[in-house]
Amino acid sequence: MYPLRRNRRLRTSEAIRSLVRETIISPNDFLVPLFVVEGKGVKEEIASMPNYYRYSLDLLEKEVKELWSMGLKSVLLFVKVPDALKDNAGKEALNPEGLMQRAIKTVKNACPDMLVMTDVALDPYSQYGHDGIIENGVVSNDKTNQFLAEMSLSHVKAGANFVAPSDMMDGRILSIREALETEGFTDTGIMSYSAKYASSFYGPFRDALDSAPVDMMDIPKDKKTYQMDYANRFEAIKETEMDIDEGADIVMVKPGLCYLDIVREIKNAVDVPVAVYQVSGEYAMLKAAAEKGWLNHDAVMMEQVTAIKRAGADVIASYFAKDVVKLLS
Repeated sequence: MYPLRRNRRLRTSEAIRSLVRETIISPNDFLVPLFVVEGKGVKEEIASMPNYYRYSLDLLEKEVKELWSMGLKSVLLFVKVPDALKDNAGKEALNPEGLMQRAIKTVKNACPDMLVMTDVALDPYSQYGHDGIIENGVVSNDKTNQFLAEMSLSHVKAGANFVAPSDMMDGRILSIREALETEGFTDTGIMSYSAKYASSFYGPFRDALDSAPVDMMDIPKDKKTYQMDYANRFEAIKETEMDIDEGADIVMVKPGLCYLDIVREIKNAVDVPVAVYQVSGEYAMLKAAAEKGWLNHDAVMMEQVTAIKRAGADVIASYFAKDVVKLLS
């Protein structure tokens, strides 16, 4: 007795596999992280992130134009702040002529239709490498929230379309949303890092921005008091639902591959777009394995981003974005 249905009939050629494929990757799926530094003519490769760079503003302009020509329409900006401008209060983050503010204007001048999202957190500006203000040996939640709201307003006034709070303070989405509404920025979006885990996959990113927590007495040695415990699942849903109630337009899970169960849980639970950040450690591992000849770079890259989208991601923030689009084209 032969089966009336043979599933392999739909796998017999690339043509039929493409026709019935459930998950399709396109340039529209990607949010491109960009690292910005002071200077001119600077394109610095990040040692722990091969083929990924920090750009000075003049070369940021060139990079943004190239991204747009490839069909990549959204960027997420991060800045590497000189040590001399760092303090505990993050004052430089509010400078109207600060690096982030100039980077936003550079992108918008180069490519007015590019969607610009900005990182909102204190760690690039903090002398201690933490996402908030340190007070009596702890990260002060409420003081930090007040500052993050001011920081967000500064980014929006410079031209940002979305702010992306990555700090994991309780209630910061409400603080930012109320500040935006009060100032009349009713169309500005918030992409909240809602389920951001205290992960060991962030190492290369912290190299890129020189933003790792410092090892000092009476200062928290890591970010586990505000980033989530990676053993927890239901907490991610609670965090995400609270952010939506406070005014988040897009919610994020970070990191990516080790947290795809969380992505699916959140996708099933909420009615707003879900973003996933495929983080620096995930990028660096594949680059290193491919360099050794242990993995096929392009094949594994495509499998990874497809898995992220299949799990429920509407937006993928990825350092592979250009590589993927080049391969697709």
